[in-house]
This record gives sequence, C-alpha cells and structure tokens, in this order.
Amino acid sequence: MRKNPIPESREKLAHRLIAIITRLYQGDPFESKALAQEFGVDVRTIQRDVNERLAHLPIQKKNGCYVLDPSYLGRLTFQEMERFAILSGVGGLFPELGKVFLEKLFSSLHRESSQNIWLVMGHDYEDLRPYRNNFHILEKAIIHTYGVNFRYTKSNGNVQIQENVEPYKLVNQKGIWYLVAWHEDRFKAFSISRIDAPMLSETPFIPRSGVEEALKQSDGIWLGRKRERILIRVDKAAALFFRRRKLLPNQNIEQEREDGSLLVSTDAAHPDEVLPIFRYWIPHVQILEPLTMQQALEDGLQAYLKQKTTQNDITCH
Repeated sequence: MRKNPIPESREKLAHRLIAIITRLYQGDPFESKALAQEFGVDVRTIQRDVNERLAHLPIQKKNGCYVLDPSYLGRLTFQEMERFAILSGVGGLFPELGKVFLEKLFSSLHRESSQNIWLVMGHDYEDLRPYRNNFHILEKAIIHTYGVNFRYTKSNGNVQIQENVEPYKLVNQKGIWYLVAWHEDRFKAFSISRIDAPMLSETPFIPRSGVEEALKQSDGIWLGRKRERILIRVDKAAALFFRRRKLLPNQNIEQEREDGSLLVSTDAAHPDEVLPIFRYWIPHVQILEPLTMQQALEDGLQAYLKQKTTQNDITCH
C-alpha cells in the first residue's frame, strides 16, 4: 500500500520562503530547478512558492530565472516582513512583533537550522496536498469575487450539492482549513477537505460588508449566529492553564477566588463550539450558566457510559 507523503512543516516552508525573498531582494536570480534541488523539493513546489505564496511581490522571469523588479531591490519593508509573520502564524507567538525582532527572526530563519534559537512545536496541521487544486480554485474565487458550487460531505457522511456559495476567507482554525462563505442567508464554514469538485460561477457577486469584523468578533469559524454567554468554574488544578492562554472562544477571567479557582466567561454560537473543550477538562470544569449546557454535558457522558456498558455486555456473552 502506498503511504501518504509526510506534510511539510511550517519551519521548512518558512525557511525556504525566507531564502527566496532574501535572494530576490539582494538581486540574485535563481532557477526553479536549482532551488528545488537545493531544498529537496519538486520544481512545481518552487513555482507554487513564487507564483502563489509570494504572488504579492513584483517578481519577473528573465532568461529562465526569477528576479525582482529592479526598482524594488533592497527594499524589504517592515510591513512586508510583518505581513509574512502574521500569515505564517507567528504573529502572536512571540512576545513582540517590532521591526528589530522581525529582522532577527528573518535573519535566524535564513541561517542554518542548527543556529536557530527558537523551536516551535505547535499543532499538527492538516495535509492539504490532496486538495491543492480545490484550494487554488477557492483562492481564485475569493480574489475575483466569483460564487462557487460544489459537493460537500457532511459529518454524518451525507453528500449535498451546495450552490451559489459566496466565498470570503480561507481560515485555518487549530490546524484545519475552512472556507468561510455566505450561503442560504448566513455565514457558514465549510471544511476544505470535505469540498469536492468546486466550480466557479459565470458572473461575480457583490461582496457583503462586515466580514472582517464578524471574523474578529467570532474568535473562530462560527459566524453569523447569535452567541450565548457561558460562565464556568475552573478548579485550582486547571486554573494555571486558563490563565496562561485562551483555551475558549472570547475567554475572559471574571474572578480569581481565594481557593485558587477561577470564574471564566466565554460565549458560543453553537454548543459544539465549546462542549468538546469542556469534555477535555473534566473533572476540572463546571458550567454554571446556562444550566442547560451543563445538563447537555452530563447527558453526553451518561450516553457514552451506557454505550460502553452495552458493548462490554455483548463482548462478555
């Protein structure tokens, strides 16, 4: 059986892109084949780096080599470094994101990896290579504001035809890629790996306002729905983890109690947005408001235990 290829790490991708950017701004021309051999990748990977990942740069091709528009040589701006850092997912990872720090970051990534002083061990990211063609079609649809039609496999396995979908953003949420789009009078998030055979509409649509703001307020992929406030108690054993970083959407520490526990508020547009997180932190969390959500959490656990008991009985007989 043929094994799936190992997904490329963000560190390797960032190192390669930094090398390409540095050569371009230093005026050093390069060929796709030579650079592919240097980094141990396919020629098409280098072409995708230049034509898609770095499409915002004024790159030209002369005599079979890639070069930067001469008027831009030596002008790697802070804004471009900042944009790359944010898109690479390190925007909020380090304690600062100023010009001096970004210059150190770019310089470090361009050195041999043994000299790097940072090691980031983050999420395992979804391998999108099997869906790269669909991804590029959706990118094109967003850029040119074309609607899309596609087949979509829901979590229960049912396949539905989605028509007249207005695409707005490609969002990576905890390592999984989603298409944020307007469909059937509300915003939806479609998992990229479940989208099949996307086709562009013949005419562009007029973009709706407020998409950027909705994304900021949602703190996730659940858009266009009324959000319900949730209050939870976090005991002392787990309090440190909730203080250290936001584990919940729009998380806010309301009170730090004398016994070391916390009162933490969050909100959700759908129970599935938060219930999996609460399950992970059992027995250290308790939902105080709304009580219906605490009941839903307990009902889910009871159903699981009942199912396991039934399975064990069948096995014993």
